[in-house]
Amino acid sequence: MSPVQEYAQATVVGLLAASGAVVAARRMWPLLTVTAVDAVMRSPGFLVAVTSYAVATTYRRRSHLTVYAVSASLLFVIPPPGAALTSSLGGVALFVWLPMALGLWATARGQVLEGLRERADRLEREQSARTERARAQERARIARDMHDVVAHRVSLMVLHAGALEINAAERRTATQAELIRTTGVEALAQLRAVLGVLNTPSAEHPRPGGEPAGEPLVERPALADLDRLLDRSRSAGVPVERRDEGTARALPAMVEHAAYRVVQEALTNVHKHAGAVATRVTLRFLPSALEVTIGSAPGGGDRVLPGGGFGLAGLRERVELLDGEFTARRDADGGFTVRAWLPT
Repeated sequence: MSPVQEYAQATVVGLLAASGAVVAARRMWPLLTVTAVDAVMRSPGFLVAVTSYAVATTYRRRSHLTVYAVSASLLFVIPPPGAALTSSLGGVALFVWLPMALGLWATARGQVLEGLRERADRLEREQSARTERARAQERARIARDMHDVVAHRVSLMVLHAGALEINAAERRTATQAELIRTTGVEALAQLRAVLGVLNTPSAEHPRPGGEPAGEPLVERPALADLDRLLDRSRSAGVPVERRDEGTARALPAMVEHAAYRVVQEALTNVHKHAGAVATRVTLRFLPSALEVTIGSAPGGGDRVLPGGGFGLAGLRERVELLDGEFTARRDADGGFTVRAWLPT
């Protein structure tokens, strides 16, 4: 190779290394530098092809791609003595242009696939939003139906119980009517709370016009309300005894509410299936848990009041959602025991 050709090739190599240091990303300039050094040590070839593909898949700006393409092509255009120009152009096409074309095609294909993924994600989000709106509409319909069917009839029951309480000739009858009336009023309040949950729009789908969600829900019953619940059962003729074991303390609201619902459903089952039988409610305050046990004596079992049939299953789900344990079993003597272990 003549001194002029050596000087020209060294200049091209320096241009390639300099362009790599200026425009390349940090992860690319070492590869460009190695490629430039390799071009000095021997004829450019496979390493240039690898670098050309990497550059095409890494660079985004057209000016950067142009600088590299020109610099890499000059490595082949300045041939050693005796080399044909057509052979040099063939090397440019094979080791520079073709790898860059493949790299640009791969980049474009990746961009198309990314666009398709984004579109699919957007369609999935839109479908999820439509599903959520449909659920909100269905919940609102259920709330209206429950209000029309249940709340109306319970309201009539409260009104009739109030009239009976006022006009009753016997004190016992008036007391029973008062219990029915107050129970009905509390049932209406809790029903209203449930309907409020069903009819409350989510943050993603508020009511048209930005209306508020409605009045706040009633406060959830807790252990402080347990004595009143037991008094209602006693008024209905069920002798209920309460026993607390351990040191009573303040517990998380969700735990107290779950314990209240366990006792409530267990007493409901006593009323429905056993009648006026002796029942014991035991609250055992453990260091890291609350254990609630409701045991009832054997009952007649000749009367069955209507119910949904999902009380115990619902209790099990409620307790297990709090990582607790729930059991309900028939005793050897014919009685029934409901037990819930709630971690605190």
